[in-house]
Amino acid sequence: MNNEFPAHGERRVPLPPQRQMSHDTLNRTGTPASPETGGATATATMAPARTTSGTATAGRPAAGGSAHAKPGAHARGRGKDRATTDAKTDAKADAKADAKAKPRDAFFDNAKYLAIVLVAMGHSWEPLRDGSRSAAALYITVYAFHMPAFIIISGYFSRSFDMRKDRLQRLITGVAVPYILFEVAYTLFKKWADDDPGYPISLTDPWYLTWFLLALFVWRLTTPLWKIVRWPVPLALTIAVLASVSPDIGDDMDLQRVLQFLPFFVIGLSLRPEHFKLVRRKKARILAVPVFAAALVFAYWAAPRMNAAWFYHRDAAQELAAPWWSGAVMTLAMFGCSLVLVACFFAWIPGRTMWCTALGAGTLYGYLLHGFLAKGSRFWDWYDNPWMHTPWGAIVLTLIAGTVVTALCTPPVQRAFRWAMEPKMTWAFKKDPVGMARSRN
Repeated sequence: MNNEFPAHGERRVPLPPQRQMSHDTLNRTGTPASPETGGATATATMAPARTTSGTATAGRPAAGGSAHAKPGAHARGRGKDRATTDAKTDAKADAKADAKAKPRDAFFDNAKYLAIVLVAMGHSWEPLRDGSRSAAALYITVYAFHMPAFIIISGYFSRSFDMRKDRLQRLITGVAVPYILFEVAYTLFKKWADDDPGYPISLTDPWYLTWFLLALFVWRLTTPLWKIVRWPVPLALTIAVLASVSPDIGDDMDLQRVLQFLPFFVIGLSLRPEHFKLVRRKKARILAVPVFAAALVFAYWAAPRMNAAWFYHRDAAQELAAPWWSGAVMTLAMFGCSLVLVACFFAWIPGRTMWCTALGAGTLYGYLLHGFLAKGSRFWDWYDNPWMHTPWGAIVLTLIAGTVVTALCTPPVQRAFRWAMEPKMTWAFKKDPVGMARSRN
């Protein structure tokens, strides 16, 4: 029989060389020969076409092919198209992944809200420290962990930061632009409220609360570097120690704070969800009570003996009239104490959705806006009233501070000031610099 595929038991009839090649290729691969499977030859690439009878018919050029195409030409062309398509698909997938917001974790929103409330309360206690040892002890205890906790959370949510265009754009609009706007606004406020018209506007010397935005901008930009080093936390802690004994760093860009608070940001980058679960166990919550009690007792003892400026991390040891070696000792000791207190703070943070959970998304608003009232209370001598320095006065001030910062975190305030805190500024950015570079090439 002259059938190309003989029946079972029949002897195979030799085929002509060209048809034998097509037949063998089909039998080995199960698919017709094509440029992608290495079936290209010096002659025209022929793809068998399926007829209605189910037999393969040779002689038709493959789709998109040419009878005189060079070997591998289609492979190169299709390979390039496929690479371009894959790159576009990956970019779209990344964009969709970012656009599709993950459900917010109530634990972190609750933690941010409570941390910002403690920041505001701490500012309200500051003028009371001279006349109240209890206020000084509370102030020292809170300052030992409230900013470290805030910075650790900031580092934790910076883990995915890289140099991708959309993330750099959010860094500019969500950190750099608010820093510039509020640095100017705070300076103008001081000129007016403190009757100091000569006070200069300086973007290199952050005033009051704006240091955190500048520090966050620097920390987040360095995130890719901390991801590749082997021991990021010890390295960051070494940098902090060296900064604490280097008075020549000066006040520009508030680099002392940037460097001395750096280990907490790097710890946040290194943490995983299971680490937060570890400190939220029942045993940790129980242990946190005596630890906080011991911290308050120690702070009460240390209040008249210790310079609270150590907790600001804005000066070298020599600038605090201390020997240089004390900078290293205090940096390491306070780092350990702060970590313990931060763990105790996290242990008592509720993980369920509460009335205050939604306010966690507006903590930056509360942080930056409450500073005008905090500083205004000093400029306008609100604390000159003797009643403010009584126990009841301190309690009322604490409640007022918590209430005000809570109100400043609410959605109506967020909508009113979003233009300054989270401007879109699409007009300021190129649409697709990567695509433009490809078109030029």
